[in-house]
This record gives sequence, structure tokens and C-alpha cells, in this order.
Amino acid sequence: MFERRAADRYRLRMHRARTVALTSDEIVEVRAAQRTFEGAYVRTALSQFSFALVVLKIFTSEFYSTGALFAIYGTGVLIIGLFRRQQGNRQFFSEVGEDGVHRYKFKTSGNAVLVLTALSLAAYATLIALTVRLGR
Repeated sequence: MFERRAADRYRLRMHRARTVALTSDEIVEVRAAQRTFEGAYVRTALSQFSFALVVLKIFTSEFYSTGALFAIYGTGVLIIGLFRRQQGNRQFFSEVGEDGVHRYKFKTSGNAVLVLTALSLAAYATLIALTVRLGR
């Protein structure tokens, strides 16, 4: 997920990604993407961690598995958010290929959405199973 020397490979207007001077329109675009994508994933993960902490601290030991489930779900959302951040950086900057040609890449966030959907369905199914088990 994390690339070595990514700031050296990605370029914008012939400058390396870490040393490029962005225009005000580009700064607005980057900030909007960070607010929308990165911020949403991080806020969701923090809310899941907070709810897991509340469940673990307030409720009795029979609800520990529910709290652990929400902590694991929050970790999964945070990992997906990190992956989405990497994809956003890759999408904004161009990548220099082995032949020296600059290529602009555009990838939708479909992979992140599919993984998050599968993670959510698995978490909800597990939560339902844990809730049914409590009644017995």
C-alpha cells in the first residue's frame, strides 16, 4: 500500500511531487479531495473507535465481543482510508513510466467502495449473530 520514494516518481509540471509549487486552484482541488475522501474515512474510523470504547467501558463483559467488532471495523475503515489517500495522491500527480513518458492516471474509487461494502456487510452480519447469541 505504501510506496517507496513515491514523491520522487510522481510529478506535476516536470517537478517532483514533494517540491512542486501548486496554484491556488490546485490547492483548492487537493483540499476538497482531502476533505471529502480522507476526512470522511478518518471521521468514520474515529467514530467506530469511540463507540467501541463506549461499549467496552460501559457495558458488561458479555458485550466485549461487540466492542471488539466495532474496533476491528474501525481499523478496517482506517486502512481503506489510507489506501484511498494513496490513490488520490496518485490520481492528482502524474507517474513517470520506465520509458520516461509522463502518464496521467485516473482510477475511480470502485475498489475502495467494494472493499468497504464487503467489510460493512461482514460486520453487520457478525453484529446480528452476536445479538442473536445474547438472547440465548
